[in-house]
Parts: sequence; C-alpha cells; structure tokens
Amino acid sequence: MKRYLFLLLLAAQAVHAQRKPNVIYIYADDMGVGELGSYGQQKIRTPWLDQLAKEGMRFTRHYSSFPVCAPSRCALMTGRHAGHSFIRGNYEMGGFEDDKEGGQMPLPEGTFTIAQLMKRAGYVTGAIGKWGLGMNNTTGDPNRQGFDYFYGYLDQKQAHNFYPTHLWENGKWDTLRNPYIKVHQPIPAGSPDAAFEQYKGKDYSIDKMAEKTVAFIRENRNKPFFLYLPYTGPHVSLQAPDEAVKEYIGQFDEKPYYGQKGYAPAKYPLSTYAAMITYFDKQIGKVMQLLKDLHLDENTIVMFSSDNGATFNVGGTDTDYFNSAMGLRGRKQDLYEGGIRAPFLVRWPGKVAKGVVSDHLSVQFDLMATLSELTGVSAGATDGISFLPTLLGQSGKQKQHPYLYFEFPEKSGQVAIIRGHLKAIKTNMKEKGIWEVYDLRKDEKETSDLSTSHTADIAAFEAILKKDHYQATVQDWEFVDPKFKKK
Repeated sequence: MKRYLFLLLLAAQAVHAQRKPNVIYIYADDMGVGELGSYGQQKIRTPWLDQLAKEGMRFTRHYSSFPVCAPSRCALMTGRHAGHSFIRGNYEMGGFEDDKEGGQMPLPEGTFTIAQLMKRAGYVTGAIGKWGLGMNNTTGDPNRQGFDYFYGYLDQKQAHNFYPTHLWENGKWDTLRNPYIKVHQPIPAGSPDAAFEQYKGKDYSIDKMAEKTVAFIRENRNKPFFLYLPYTGPHVSLQAPDEAVKEYIGQFDEKPYYGQKGYAPAKYPLSTYAAMITYFDKQIGKVMQLLKDLHLDENTIVMFSSDNGATFNVGGTDTDYFNSAMGLRGRKQDLYEGGIRAPFLVRWPGKVAKGVVSDHLSVQFDLMATLSELTGVSAGATDGISFLPTLLGQSGKQKQHPYLYFEFPEKSGQVAIIRGHLKAIKTNMKEKGIWEVYDLRKDEKETSDLSTSHTADIAAFEAILKKDHYQATVQDWEFVDPKFKKK
C-alpha cells in the first residue's frame, strides 16, 4: 500500500510539473513609473509590488504602446504598435450617464487577441477590471474577443467613478449598492465636510474586482488559466475607502480639492491619491497570498505594468509632488518619456531569477509574441518581439528591437521613435512640427535637443515614420498623411 501511495504521489508530482504555467497580467491605470517603491517612490507605500520586484525581474526600459487608456489596451491585446493599431485614441461613444453608456470604439470582428491565443493553448481566460474596447452589444465585447469570463467596467467613462451603480459580468448588468454619482460635478470652495460624502458609496469597484478575482482563481485552480487584471487604480476620480485614506492623513501638507479641474472633489486629495495606490497594492497582495494558499505560486507567472505614464495634474492630483514620473519629461498624453515609460515587474519562481534588474528595451505589444513563445501557439504577424529569453536569463538568445515606433493623434499629433540610445520625437505635427533628438543614455529627462547634430539620423527616422505608419481608421486620428483633411 505504501508503495502504491508513493507511486501515486510521484505521478501527481509529474503531472504538476508538466502543467502549463498560469499567467496573470496586472495592468494599472495611469500609474507612473515612479509610483512604486522599487522604482524610487518615497511617499507612497507599495509593499506587495516591491516584494514582487525582489522576487522577480524589474525592467527599466519598458514602454506602454500609447500614452492613454484605450489604444494602449488595444495594442496590448493585439501585439500591434501605434502605427498599425486599429484603435489609436479614446474614441468615445455615448455619455457619462447610465442611460447613455456607450463605451469606446470596439475591437472589430476577426481581431486576434492574446486571450484567443491563450485559449488555443488550452487556457481558461478571464479579464477583470476596465475593458475600454467595446460594449457587450458590439464586436468588442470581451466575451467575443477570447475571454471566457469578464467582470468590471466596459465603458472607460464609467470608470471615472469608483462607486458606480453597476459593473458588467459576462455581458450582464451587475447592480451595486451605490446611488448614481455625478463625479464631474464640483462643489463650492469652502464647502463643509458633508459635501464630500456625496461622492462615496457602499461598494468600491476595486473591492468587487478583487472578490471576483479570488473566485476566478479558486474556480480554475485545477486548470491552466490566463487572467488579465486591468484594475482601475490610481486613475482619478480621487476616491478610496475611508480606512485607506486615514493611513495617510496628517503626512502631507494638503488642502481640500473642490472639483474645479474635473473629477470628484476630495477633502484630502494627496492622502486619497496615495491611498488609492496602496489599496491597489493590497489587492495584489491578496492575489499573491491566494496563489500560495492554493499551492499555485510556483507555477504562476505574475506580471505587472501600467497602461501609460502618470496622469497630468487634473482631478486634484499632484504627480510632481509624488515624483510620479521619476523626474522624466511629460505625462499622460505625451510621447516624452514621462508619458510612455512604464513600470514592468515579472515573477516566476524557479524560472525568473530573484532581484534582477533588466535594461532590455521592451514594450507592451511584446506580450503577444512572448505568450506565443511560451505556449508554442503561433501569434501570426505582430510587431512585438518575445522577451521570454530575458526572463529566463538567456540573454544570448534575446532578439532586439531595431527601433520602437510610437504615434498619438492628440495634442496636434505626435510621433516618437527610439533607436538604440537615441530618441526622436516630433510634436505639433498638424502644425508642421520639427524633429527633436535626445540621447537617452545621457539625457533620459529629454532636456538637450541634439537635432542639429543628427541630420543623418533624422532622415532615417523620417523613413521609419513613412514605413511604419498605416492610414488610420478614423479621420481625426490621421495626422501623418491627412489626405482627407476637413476643410
């Protein structure tokens, strides 16, 4: 009998060893590269993310594909860079009110996403958080784009409020215990404390997401799963549970924010912003602890990044005070480093060495190629390069990007190209802007324009622009070659 039990144990261990690794990709919303302790943050506590960095790999030259929400999510899902992406901006449908909820431009039918790739590889797929790529009655419905399960916000405008009346679960409205809150409604300066209470509710959306995340992992513990967690912190509005805010009250010299720059008023804006990040971090801690409790820890790849750089100072935020961009130039909506440099952490026990810092040049649209190499399932044509060799410490096998290409139609049109240590950026393209060139090796804050001494490089950058830009699907997004410019 003992021999029989021993053989059963060996067989179980062999099956576990051969099981495909689970993959969890956590995607913060507007979290700057400098807002984590592992990247130098001093005022905001992120112990779980810092632990993730200690137990895995931290990237220093990782980029989001765009400097705003929806197109970054599109590029992540499809493995396409900005010049090839179907969605290149936050194209809004409908309004903020519940009865006008319309979401953003949907992913088209026939799109091949990382969720579909993982399903082909035999994974159960889930997404919990903010989608932003189409409502449930469109081709962009996450359940039509490869996800077996979805819970969260479908419409990014709804995600401006952390106490919504509802979230969505597999295409169905899930009512929460919150009244409708008009989050962009300011209050008069000097308003009493009671005036701030109208921007609070009973069900905090991040709590609901965490609850559904735990349920998904428990339900699928015996299957390989791919879980995409685009939680919404710390995107404004400034809203966090009272107990989370109390952890910071008294640590900052702050004044009430009354909503004069949009989004919800907050009595303690600096404390609330810090609390939102720390509270987000605690939810990640719950996931990490659950993986250990279920003995999934050793066979799960956990990745963490953010959809773009730190927010520009709206809604009561002060990213300068928190050094959210590590002193880098630009913020959300900019193609300067502060708008697209992103934190990136990867933990995979026994595969990814602990405490490693990598300067491998990488970008979020590389994820598709990486998962393709991991699973052996073809991703077809993408713009990404797998960073799996870097994760496994096989630097000799790591292919390199000859350059990274970025474009963004807002702020009169912007293009940026990173090639080696040089970065070229052209802004105000609708007004015939000119190239700027920076040496990121010596000047990552982009303070000294070297364009006059790099004319040959500028010619090469111009050639890349012409080659890598495909005509946009929306007229307002076409600023490189506006043949159909409105008159």
